[in-house]
Order: sequence, then structure tokens, then C-alpha cells
Amino acid sequence: MKKRLVNLLIAKSILDTLLVGTIAIAAYINAFPPAFHGWGEAVAESQSISGWAINDADPWQRVEVQLFMDGKLVGTQVAHQSRKDVVAAGWARDEWHGYNFVVSGLSAGMHEARVYALHSSRNGSRYTLQMLGDPIRFEVAADGSWIFPAKAQRRKGRRKENSA
Repeated sequence: MKKRLVNLLIAKSILDTLLVGTIAIAAYINAFPPAFHGWGEAVAESQSISGWAINDADPWQRVEVQLFMDGKLVGTQVAHQSRKDVVAAGWARDEWHGYNFVVSGLSAGMHEARVYALHSSRNGSRYTLQMLGDPIRFEVAADGSWIFPAKAQRRKGRRKENSA
């Protein structure tokens, strides 16, 4: 009798765990749809963060993106600029998924940009952000020019060699 009761309790625990796990996964997918893809990069020549964003669930939709620089919101725009490379790579059906944030007035030193897709719930009462790609790290020199981490590391290495 005790063994049967223990087995029933174990079975109930397993079923409860599966139910709670299913509910949690459904809630996560609803809040953070895995349908967004994109990438961004720092463009030194134009001092901008440029990239693309698509929604696999709705390939014709223009995705609203937000740029955060060093953890602070810098701007919001709809990704609707031409990016023929995205179509050529097979990520989108049309070329109108690009964005470009011009960034000015950054202080000298290391900076990190993050681009997020803005997703609203079906009724528009709740918004979530999903990061697109990796954080974009770069350095601003004293003269205001942008230096990328690999170049900044090489430059620091040369300084050490020259001072030795």
C-alpha cells in the first residue's frame, strides 16, 4: 500500500513538473518570440550603428528597433532601409529591413551599443525587447574618431613595445 502511494506521488510530481514547464515555455515564447533575427555593426566613417532586423513569423513586417548606447536608450526607428545583402544571404524576402542610427557626441573611451527588436503583445498593452546580434563594442579616440576593439588592442600593444 505504501509503495503504491509513493509511486502515485512520484507520478503526480512528474506530471506537475511537465505541466508547469509547458506553461512556462508557452509564456516565454509569447513574451519573447524567437522569430526576430538581425545584426548590427559600428561604421567608423559615418559614426553610426547600422544593421538589419527581420521577423521570421511575418517576413513582410518592418521591425521597430531601439538602440541603447552604454545602457541608455539613444533612439527608436523602424528598420525599413534597403539592405540587398540580407536578401542575397537568404534572410529576407525583400531588401527593406535595414536601419542606421547616427551617433554623435560620444566621449573618448570604450563604448557598447546594443540593438533590440521591439515586440508588442497582440493587444498592444505590453512591450518586450529582444537583442539582435551581439553587443557592438568600439572606442572613441580623443579626436572623436571611432576605433574598433581589435585595432585598439593592437594600438595598445604597440604603445607597450615602443615604451620598452
